[in-house]
Amino acid sequence: MRRTPFTTGWHVRPHANSFAEMVGAAAPWQPVTLPHDATLAQPRDAAHGAGSGYFPGGVYEYRRTFDVPADAAEQRWLLEFEGVYRRAMVYVNGSLAGHWASGYTGFTVPLDDHLRYGAENEVRVVCRAGADSRWYAGAGIHRPVHLLSGPLLRVAPDGVRVTTLDADRDLAVVEVATTVVNDRLRLATVEAVTELRDAEGTVVAADRVPVSVRPGEPAVVRQRLAVRDPALWGPDSPALHTATVALVEEDAVLDTETVTTGIRTLSVDPVRGLRVNGEPVLLRGACVHSDNGVLGAAAIDRADERRVELLRAAGFNALRSAHNPMSRAVLEACDRLGVLVMDELTDMWTESKSDFDAALDFPEWWERDVAAMVAKDVNHPSVVMYSIGNEIPELGTPHGALWSRRLAEEVRRLDPTRPVTNGVNGMLAVIGEATADLADAEGGINTMLADMGGFMRELSRSELVGRRTAEAFGVLDVAGLNYMDARYESDRDVFPNRVVVGSETFATDIDRLWRLVQDHPHVIGDFTWTGWDYLGEVGIGRTADAEEPGARGLNGPFPWLLAWCGDIDVTGHRRPASYYREIVFGLRADPYLAVQRPERSGRETVSPPWAWTDSVGSWSFTGAEGTPLTVEVYSDADTVELLLDGRSLGTAAAGEAHRFCAEFTVPWAPGELTAVARTGGAETGRCALRSADGPVQLSAAVDRPVVRAADTDLAFVDLALTDAAGTVALGVDREVTVTVAGPGVLAGFGSAAPVTEESYCDDVHTTFDGRALAVVRPTGAGTITVTATADGCDPVTVTVEAR
Repeated sequence: MRRTPFTTGWHVRPHANSFAEMVGAAAPWQPVTLPHDATLAQPRDAAHGAGSGYFPGGVYEYRRTFDVPADAAEQRWLLEFEGVYRRAMVYVNGSLAGHWASGYTGFTVPLDDHLRYGAENEVRVVCRAGADSRWYAGAGIHRPVHLLSGPLLRVAPDGVRVTTLDADRDLAVVEVATTVVNDRLRLATVEAVTELRDAEGTVVAADRVPVSVRPGEPAVVRQRLAVRDPALWGPDSPALHTATVALVEEDAVLDTETVTTGIRTLSVDPVRGLRVNGEPVLLRGACVHSDNGVLGAAAIDRADERRVELLRAAGFNALRSAHNPMSRAVLEACDRLGVLVMDELTDMWTESKSDFDAALDFPEWWERDVAAMVAKDVNHPSVVMYSIGNEIPELGTPHGALWSRRLAEEVRRLDPTRPVTNGVNGMLAVIGEATADLADAEGGINTMLADMGGFMRELSRSELVGRRTAEAFGVLDVAGLNYMDARYESDRDVFPNRVVVGSETFATDIDRLWRLVQDHPHVIGDFTWTGWDYLGEVGIGRTADAEEPGARGLNGPFPWLLAWCGDIDVTGHRRPASYYREIVFGLRADPYLAVQRPERSGRETVSPPWAWTDSVGSWSFTGAEGTPLTVEVYSDADTVELLLDGRSLGTAAAGEAHRFCAEFTVPWAPGELTAVARTGGAETGRCALRSADGPVQLSAAVDRPVVRAADTDLAFVDLALTDAAGTVALGVDREVTVTVAGPGVLAGFGSAAPVTEESYCDDVHTTFDGRALAVVRPTGAGTITVTATADGCDPVTVTVEAR
């Protein structure tokens, strides 16, 4: 079928019922280009809760009109939505044409019964969100929409599936299964002509076979193709192929469908671990939520692609979607870049975690959501595991085990080629007994909250958790352990056939956890919480002064906005934890310098277990003269020496035996701070930080000078307050105003500030740690000019060519 982008020409407003329309109380329609997040511009308030980032819920409606040719009645028309948050109701010309409960799985809506041929048609989408997520989910048509049209005899949507049956360096056998549907009045016979092409467009295998299709009885055509000397897809060489299927009748092509895929084999076992094409792979993983920072929940293709690029550049080779199926754009980027994916179905089954979440729909909708996730994923070589859930409270019960088995078997029925996992939290699986025991223990729940990470780890090793999770783990191919690393070694003996993945772990434990992954083949990888900071679940990674009110609570008070726990912040800037992880992974030889903020000097602090130290990769602290600062030097070398302007401040042990970190206390003074790493007396690398000097200026840099003149692309403009040498200055933050001229609009503007009352939808924002990010969306071809101004600085301008 022909897929036409259906993202422009839309309007949005808060939903108005017929009575509001009658009395003129409806809000005006506002033009918008999809994908779009309807929540992001709404005012925040403490009453709305920490989980959502203090954003409100709401009911929103979208509408647009489109023409259908008068001679198009002999075609089939569908709307394909990749994601609408949530409970979408789709109306065409005033009548309900389809609905979908989930906010993250894709669905199609048949239009034929509702269309007016040769006339204007209206589609309207109503969606609802609120008190239905533990993190910021936004609202609206947040993923792309396409209009599908095709002949009566055609390839079904998502109807081409490519499977590698066997492959080595000499020969691959690939099966292309195509579902053909016939809406004609009688049986028809056509030819299915299939070509498999490599990345250069060369046909590497082809086949043609006749297929007879009765009306209302879809036919599946299976063609096995032999590919000699195949280019295999793998993390280090992500070679892609395209499979094109054409339906031909009497030499006329009725319909075509092309999918991108990769030829690769996949296996997992407790002796040799995870292998791709027979080669062992350790998963250097990141959990990621789906929001795009200053764009909110809008899943614009380039934003999703950029996140994958930056995560891969930071050393991750695997992503876990948390806790919903990934967008197609993320998967396409992972395919291109060789990043492995654990795609996750849901955060809840039948027990709610929020008042109005997806548990209310799960018993009725789970099969459709599983089918939608698999249909989206099946051709993507990057997807190596399906996760059927995350921290499901009922999992440790017999009925929870029934659901585990239902879900796992349904996934296997639809796609038997990939292993199934589930992110299990042992504490939640036994929460009833655990809280009862805590009530009787000295200190009670307060003791647990003081060391939640330690409590979860110790509880996970208990016989109770082992017994209550045995059946749920037994239905899986890979046991996903959330904060249950205490079981890694013991499970090897108690459950010798169990394969384990650290599906969610604390960032501060990566040195110890990565050693376990390296030493135990049944432990195939680690997924940190989290790779990229996100909106909502505010403050779970914050550091607070011990005497602050609520300092020991799980969340930060209003106006906290971000979780503040990612290796990479919401603007794409790497935080110190990212460099530490890169060193632990063995991917960085140079040491890294991180300095704890002056405001923490000499003060007692507390933080939840998801927090890193409150440090920055900077030696620019205006007004901190003489303040003793804690300097952290991350290194895999035996020792590190610290110098200020060439004068030695001392040497300390580092390396794995010292958790890859040496600490120094240094009174702050301007200059150049340098760390030199040595092993066996020989220098292995160095890192330097220089304090900003002189007047502050505003700088701007765009990620790419040329973008596509399409609403799927974006230009990311990094703004920074620097000295003349380009060193970013801290402690001098100020408001920046951005204007856009030419064929582009400001799609989002903000900083990585975890606490703010500013909106990402405004054209004025205050820098944080001297930085901000403006995101520009093309509206056509031509030169886009982005200008930024700030008090005390000369204006700066960058240009982007949209072609």
